[in-house]
Amino acid sequence: MSIRIDIVSDVVCPWCIVGYRKLQRALEQLGDAAPEVTVRWHPFELNPHMPPEGQDLREHLREKYGTSVEQSRGVRQRLTAIGAELGFAFDFNDEMRIYNTFRAHQLLAWADEQGQTTALELALFETYFKRQQNLYDIGVLGETAARAGLDGAQAERVLHDQIYSDAVRTHEREWLHKGVHAVPTFVLDDRYLIPGAQDPEVFIDAFGRVSRDNVA
Repeated sequence: MSIRIDIVSDVVCPWCIVGYRKLQRALEQLGDAAPEVTVRWHPFELNPHMPPEGQDLREHLREKYGTSVEQSRGVRQRLTAIGAELGFAFDFNDEMRIYNTFRAHQLLAWADEQGQTTALELALFETYFKRQQNLYDIGVLGETAARAGLDGAQAERVLHDQIYSDAVRTHEREWLHKGVHAVPTFVLDDRYLIPGAQDPEVFIDAFGRVSRDNVA
């Protein structure tokens, strides 16, 4: 059985990498019974108006969600524990900033044409959550592309020329029009929507439903 999985994601969203790791865990748990999956990533900007220099993360969370320092610390501890269990090491610190991700999504659109979106997506998560680097910086993005096995110099040219700018905006509007207003969102075979970073059992159950529908 083959299943297409569309993932709507932003690379500064910790729950997006957690959700992807839980999807991977579900496939691992199924072993030989796991479906063959084709993953496609789609853009979503949590903060489309974020300035190029970014903003202090705790300040941002306080302004946007009313999150206190104590609440922020608790969420970071929880995410660090969850990430460790799933094999992803979050490296939060008190000076961490959040950045504009529009250029990162343009780079992902370019990588998609080369079949390298997942490799770049994972490298971008690492750039932000492990290296705390500015995802709006073209040099940083070029280095990230190179780590993902892509041509870093070409990546920088793509961003300088804004070749994929309009395509990303169009793609974002399409998913908003479909009712996706939060990330991560997983859509299986254009039929089953899984919101948030659900546990592996939720994915396994959804795989079963897709399989039964395909047989019916």
